Amino acid sequence: MAKLIAILNVIAWSGFWAFGYLALSADAGHTGHVTVAVILAAIGAGLGLFAYLWLVRHSERTGYATPANRADHTIEDEETV
Repeated sequence: MAKLIAILNVIAWSGFWAFGYLALSADAGHTGHVTVAVILAAIGAGLGLFAYLWLVRHSERTGYATPANRADHTIEDEETV
């Protein structure tokens, strides 16, 4: 499953960059082309971000990557003065 998500990640970010470039470089008179390119770029960015974050969580769970430093929110039985 991780390899499938990794492939999705590459394809999604490639779509984001390709359609983002098309949206930025398109003639302003062709609003239909720009709109479609922006929508496809946004979909690519959303899927790419989702896949990237899934891969990060998966690699931390499986031990491939060290977990990020996070604050310990456990409550200790110490009195504060």
